[in-house]
Amino acid sequence: MGDHISTYKDYVAGMAAGVATVIIGHPFDTVKVKLQKHNTEAHGVKYRSALHCTTRILKNEGVRGLYRGATSSFIGVAVESSILFGIYSQTKKSLQGELNSSKPQLRFIIPSAAYGGAIISLVLCSSELVKCRMQVQGTDSLVGKCDKYSSPLDCAVKTIKSEGLKGIFRGGTATLLRESVGNVIFFSTYEYTRYYMYMQVNSASSVNSHLPNILIDAGIGTITGGLGGVAYWSVVLPFDVAKTVIQTAPDSTSSRNPFRILSSDEGN
Repeated sequence: MGDHISTYKDYVAGMAAGVATVIIGHPFDTVKVKLQKHNTEAHGVKYRSALHCTTRILKNEGVRGLYRGATSSFIGVAVESSILFGIYSQTKKSLQGELNSSKPQLRFIIPSAAYGGAIISLVLCSSELVKCRMQVQGTDSLVGKCDKYSSPLDCAVKTIKSEGLKGIFRGGTATLLRESVGNVIFFSTYEYTRYYMYMQVNSASSVNSHLPNILIDAGIGTITGGLGGVAYWSVVLPFDVAKTVIQTAPDSTSSRNPFRILSSDEGN
């Protein structure tokens, strides 16, 4: 019974984290995608900085422009985060077996995180393609002033009609690389920093006794999650740039090889 409750908590916690990520982080993601798309093309609008990009979006489209593609993000990221945390936790427990050790071990973290990342890349690829195509259109779109897609569903339907079912999974290799490699980095950083921070807190019993456990847990969770996120993006940002270029390319026959994109003029 306890194992079932623990499994349930892993998936629910992951879903809650995914929803919170979209609510807070989607405007930043919109700016990131526009910079990746427009600033890697040879001609057209160029943004001097993230602030310049944000200012243009707010001026031309309002706050709503920062949340373009948010619907597909809510679905994709919530499901992705729930599956990721659930699969990672359950795979790690399975690999550990009867071993009872609180200290993180890379031999369990790496395969669990890579496996979870590979699985969720299947969910993320299509939802991120829709999100990215919605984000790059609008009044700052290089293809014109009019929106090509009226909604995420319209974007998905038009993509499948024009490019076939495989079109919705454009950028799959780049997404797979980003998620499998990135989550190994994220969970390794998260697990080790969390372990050593709790060691420090437990050793400082005089300080610890004056703070509620919920505050300690929230503080450590915020710091370790933040450090894990920084480590994640520090490593996989090139794959994310390649993914954006591939998924938003107007020519359906253009290269889908992330390494070719990064080595070409398109990725510069």
